[in-house]
Amino acid sequence: MSESTQPIRELRSGTSELPPADYIEETRTLYSSLGYDPYTWAERSEPAGWAPINKPLRSAKIAIVGSGGIYRRGQIAFHTKDDTSIRIIDVDTPSDDLRIAHFAYDQTDARNDPNCVFPLDRLQELVDEGVIGGLCEEAYAFMGGIYSTRRLEAETAPLLEERCRAQEPDLVLLVPV
Repeated sequence: MSESTQPIRELRSGTSELPPADYIEETRTLYSSLGYDPYTWAERSEPAGWAPINKPLRSAKIAIVGSGGIYRRGQIAFHTKDDTSIRIIDVDTPSDDLRIAHFAYDQTDARNDPNCVFPLDRLQELVDEGVIGGLCEEAYAFMGGIYSTRRLEAETAPLLEERCRAQEPDLVLLVPV
């Protein structure tokens, strides 16, 4: 690609000439185009639970869960409709071995650098610098475009909770997309 045809990859301060994205309408349109009923947003009557971190980060062991559709070379890619499965990824997996399958976001940057949606390398750097104590041996990924909240709560969430608890982390880092 010549210099003149390369995409612009810089942040510019100031206001955009484009109107703000209407994510609610875009989500409804996307899900309708995939054959789903009109999208309805999940609502919770109770606030999410809160658990304080009981030790300094420099000695904490962290589990990683990402919703960006990351999988390791050799694993089966995520499907695009309500795939509630998870992928187990060893934290020492090289970034070059990570792949992405997700229908709900532009994957261009994530394919160039999976750390933008699944920051294994960045977290390992924080371990090496002594900022965090360590990482659990396994990281977990799922495809966050699960339409059915019921299936997410009944299938994906309990499996992620079980796998995370088994590693006894001090905290779980959710990297949403």
